Amino acid sequence: MKIEIDKIKELREITGLGVIDCKKALEQANGDIKDAKIILKKKGMKIAEKKSSRPTKEGVIDSYIHYNNKLGALVEVSCETDFVSKNEQFLEFVHDIAMHIAATNPLFIDRDKISKRFINDKKKIFIKEAIEEGKSKEIAKKIAEKKMEEFYKNKCLLEQNFIKNEEITIKELINNTIARIGENIKINRFMRFSFGED
Repeated sequence: MKIEIDKIKELREITGLGVIDCKKALEQANGDIKDAKIILKKKGMKIAEKKSSRPTKEGVIDSYIHYNNKLGALVEVSCETDFVSKNEQFLEFVHDIAMHIAATNPLFIDRDKISKRFINDKKKIFIKEAIEEGKSKEIAKKIAEKKMEEFYKNKCLLEQNFIKNEEITIKELINNTIARIGENIKINRFMRFSFGED
């Protein structure tokens, strides 16, 4: 099946992956972009999984300052080699992460980094709110679980939709970057600053 160049370009814009990967995925998916995205997502996850145990002893700290100088972020991202830490694609990825953090204000890298105490306290608040609205305890617990999932999606960096491409999460962006660069990548820590905020 002959794949149109426009479709390859479109898929490349969505995923950020190379022309050959996008072309192969579209061929596998018989030209269907949705199916090709799923194929590439699975491929990215497999590659990231294989590389996840490899040590990341190199990397960079980057910043993003908004044009009004009242909002900014710092982020530390590690990779495996000094060579990749100077790679333009890697540096662009890190800067995009800093910009994303400034824009979305995540509180955690991912849900695994949240203390059990914080999660339990948050659930209790959601349960209490639902009970005060007249819901039974069982329904209130289910509502609290749904609200926790929303909380993770909004406040955990890896689960947020990437501001430059809402079709992928930050976790998917990392996996795509790992697949493209060929090294393990980790976001270690970040800090966001907003002028006048404590």
